[in-house]
This record gives sequence, structure tokens and C-alpha cells, in this order.
Amino acid sequence: MAATIPAPQLVLASSSPRRRDLLAQIGVTPARIQSPDIDEDPHKGELPRVYAERMAVEKAQAVERGDNEIILAGDTTVAAGRRIFGQAQDEAEVATFLKLLSGRRHRVYAALAVIDRDGRCHSKVVPSHVRFKRLSDQEIADYAASGEGIGKAAGYAIQGGAAGLIDWMQGSYTGVVGLPLFETRALLKAAGLNIG
Repeated sequence: MAATIPAPQLVLASSSPRRRDLLAQIGVTPARIQSPDIDEDPHKGELPRVYAERMAVEKAQAVERGDNEIILAGDTTVAAGRRIFGQAQDEAEVATFLKLLSGRRHRVYAALAVIDRDGRCHSKVVPSHVRFKRLSDQEIADYAASGEGIGKAAGYAIQGGAAGLIDWMQGSYTGVVGLPLFETRALLKAAGLNIG
């Protein structure tokens, strides 16, 4: 009689509580969480979409994979034109980013990388478009002072107070939050993870 192969275990290569919460929405709980340690500086002239995918792949590859483990990593890159916005380090940077994004469309690239139990890497990039209303100086100052945008790509969290400042978006809402769930579920199921 053939031996039964045990169901694979998921490793989340991210310390983001948002990604854990999003996975929970589709009934997935990682067996373990490990934050990857990689250089996240863009290469000279690197396009935002290419950068986002490279980051997701490098994060997945930076985490050690045990037998029968699947690794999931993600990256959320915000860009206006060719400019990549990093994570806002303080209130002043949140305000600077919001001034640049005020009244204009920008793109959010949600990249995923899954390393299956055979060690093969599968990646996908899900683009979305977001537009802030034309923001007043007071709205920018108030949002920056809330502290919510610190540590977030481009200095805002669409799932928080910034939702009241965004007048249009197209694409994957969960991708803008941090993990596009439709595509994540499909990649994890293809890699053999048991998802209802």
C-alpha cells in the first residue's frame, strides 16, 4: 500500500499582521511565520512592477524551507509613474508622500511568490489603480498626525482612515491592503495546500 503524503504546511515569509489577517479571511493559518532579511533597495532604473515581483521572490527564497513546507511571500509596491514610494518613516514623510499623491492616480503592485514543496517558485503581480481626492493641507496634516501611515508603503493604509480620502480605485482591494486573496488562494491550491 502506498504511503500517504502528508498535507503540506504553510510558511508565511512576512512579519506583516495585515497579511496574517488576510490569510485568515480565506481560512488559512500559517504553520510558522518567519520574517525574511533582504536588501529592499530598488535597482537603478528598475521598473515598479519588476521590483515588486523581485522583492516577493527574494523574500520567499530568503526563508529556509523544511520538508513538506510551502513558502508564501508578498510585496506591496506603490508607484506614480516610474517613481517607487518606500515605506514612510515618520509623519513628515507621510505628509510628503500624500502631497505627491493628492488628486492623482497611482498604481499599487501586489506581488506574490510561492515556493512549492518541490522547491519550484511561482510568482504573480496584481496591479491596481488608486486615486486620492485633492487633499487640503489640513487633511494631509491630520492624516500624518494620526500615525497610521508610518511604516506603510507610500505612507497610507487603505483599510484605515485613508479610505475616506480615496475617491476611486480599480483592481484588487486586498492587494492594496497587502495580499491579493483571489490570486493567493489559487497559487496556494496549485502548490497543494488544502484550502476549502
